[in-house]
Amino acid sequence: MQDANLCYPEGHLDEQFRQVEDLQDEASPNFVEEVVVVFFKDSGRLISNLEQALEKYPRDFNRWDAYMQQLKGSCSSSIGASRMKNECMSFRDNCGQRSVEGCMGSLQKLKREHAILRQKLESYFQLLRQVGPAGAATRPAM
Repeated sequence: MQDANLCYPEGHLDEQFRQVEDLQDEASPNFVEEVVVVFFKDSGRLISNLEQALEKYPRDFNRWDAYMQQLKGSCSSSIGASRMKNECMSFRDNCGQRSVEGCMGSLQKLKREHAILRQKLESYFQLLRQVGPAGAATRPAM
């Protein structure tokens, strides 16, 4: 895949994103964008489910942790959203410490990282569309 010259702040994406990019070819020219769209749909749903669980099941750290484990797996395996994955791990650590306040703080940071990553990837794909398939481009720094 030919990438736009776009730099991400250190740590937003890891090597998994490059592997997804490597799967894109002429037969599936929008593969990466499609994977990203599915990731944000799924991760948004998982965050919403977690927020509902926090309200419906107060102090049920095992349930909260199970939801967060799903989200962490999605962050790691689909697009390599490393900052989101780190916040998932922080949330899970807070579950282990049975800290409601810590979980809430981690969730807010996770939601912020989710929004930042969405914005950066939207800009990335917009630049790719402007450059087009014939444009000379380099991979973004991750």
